Amino acid sequence: MNLCIYCGSGLGADPAYLAAARTTGAYLARQGVGVVYGGARVGLMGAVADAALAAGGQVAGVMPRALIEREIAHMGLSSMHVVGSMHERKALMAELSDGFVALPGGPGTLDEIVEQWTWGLLGIHAKPSGFLNVNGYFDPLREMMRRMAGEGFVGDQYVDMLVFEPTIEPLLARFRDYCAPAPKWGTTGAAP
Repeated sequence: MNLCIYCGSGLGADPAYLAAARTTGAYLARQGVGVVYGGARVGLMGAVADAALAAGGQVAGVMPRALIEREIAHMGLSSMHVVGSMHERKALMAELSDGFVALPGGPGTLDEIVEQWTWGLLGIHAKPSGFLNVNGYFDPLREMMRRMAGEGFVGDQYVDMLVFEPTIEPLLARFRDYCAPAPKWGTTGAAP
């Protein structure tokens, strides 16, 4: 199993975010779960990768060439996939992964995890998506998603398909038991 980890290229204001990133990387490695992530050596991204590697895990990075040229690439990974664009990065990360986890982060993190949620509800994939909700970081987003359902923009079953847990252990357990809901349009297949 490989999990895609989306998280900040910065450390954030709360030291709990860094602690959670390190715990996540180490725990996944001990469970034999590979990490797929954006390939950076900085921020929470680098912390997850470093912790997984230190615990003997496999870590695959996926990074656009332009970011490697800015010297933020992690050079000690198990593998590094260099791609041409952010769109290619997201597609390859999805292809290499069996599920998607967001740790605290900014707009890039939000973009990536919401795209996977959307692909899941459309039936483009049947992989779990979830949030490591460290100190309630994602509570406002969770409420917004519930409001989307309450206002009739998404079915409750598609909000309920998202996993929110404060730590990686229960999140991974729920991923292992995950069963995707029926796709929104009743079919599965590749992206249009």
